[in-house]
Amino acid sequence: MSRILYIDNESGVADFVALSLRHDGHEVWHAVDSDQAHRLIAIQLPDLALIGSMLPDDSGEQFTRALRSTAHTHDLPIVTMTARNNDIEMNTALDAGADDCLPKPFSVQELLARMRAVLLRKLPAALDLPVEVGGLKLDPSTRRVSHAGKDIRLGPTEFRLLHFLLSNPERVHSRTQLLDRVWGDKVFIAERTVDVHIKRLRKGLAPAQCAALVETVRGAGYRLSALAMA
Repeated sequence: MSRILYIDNESGVADFVALSLRHDGHEVWHAVDSDQAHRLIAIQLPDLALIGSMLPDDSGEQFTRALRSTAHTHDLPIVTMTARNNDIEMNTALDAGADDCLPKPFSVQELLARMRAVLLRKLPAALDLPVEVGGLKLDPSTRRVSHAGKDIRLGPTEFRLLHFLLSNPERVHSRTQLLDRVWGDKVFIAERTVDVHIKRLRKGLAPAQCAALVETVRGAGYRLSALAMA
């Protein structure tokens, strides 16, 4: 199940889309304008934002740009909906930072397929799909981690941390970003806690000779890179 933030003020369409998303197993937070959406994001970061093209206090394009300009929401998967099926509106939405753009009218099946495709590209963790980098494989459905066929035992926090890093390889993540995405932004703990769990994660990966996959990027944070094993 994914947590979807749905921003749209067309009452009839919004109610139908929200109901369809819930029937597909998603948790849906519905906002009618960008201010309400920002308040919901401040409570907890969603897995995906589904944004209407015209909001009463903003445009879908402006709201998308705002999300992309903030570190906390920079990597949030975004699907926008345009009022008309034309290249100009769709290109504008994509240029603003949307991962995909769906012109109205659309079928529920198409909407769900587009959302699954974006989540698959950007958040495989949200779909419980196995992820693998440099021979290091994690399967969230079975809670197993392995490298070259050898099982690796990790604590629950290290498992979540590795899951996030494997799902977003080659990207540098600050301690603040890791705290938000792994521990949750409702948890108030010191940033140095991340360092402790990175150390434990490397210790757990060491018997399989793949601790080097987790790199420290001085002054920036951490990343998981297969290049580190080369």
